[in-house]
Amino acid sequence: MPIKALRMTLHPGQEEEYQRRHDELWPELATALTDAGIEEYRIFLDPRSLHLFAIMYLSEEHTVDQLSALPVMQRWWTYMADIMDSAADNSPVSIPLEEVFSFLPGEPTCK
Repeated sequence: MPIKALRMTLHPGQEEEYQRRHDELWPELATALTDAGIEEYRIFLDPRSLHLFAIMYLSEEHTVDQLSALPVMQRWWTYMADIMDSAADNSPVSIPLEEVFSFLPGEPTCK
């Protein structure tokens, strides 16, 4: 199962707003994420640094790299741009993370 992990950064004082907006995730965005092959998507906050750590578990035939072309994704980015570090196109500044360790019960070795 492909895994994608990345780091983003929240603006100071926006923790509750970020949570509120995600608690009210638009149904059409949820559908787009599912249709792109995201089987599980979790975001964690480091409250000291305001870094957001996101991890996505993807289907083998995922199309996650095509999400940026969807109008619903572009609207979401615009909606979120005021509370987090964003690029000129309003997409979140995302730093890809490299996997350096995994533990899978029953596997002979750890990665």
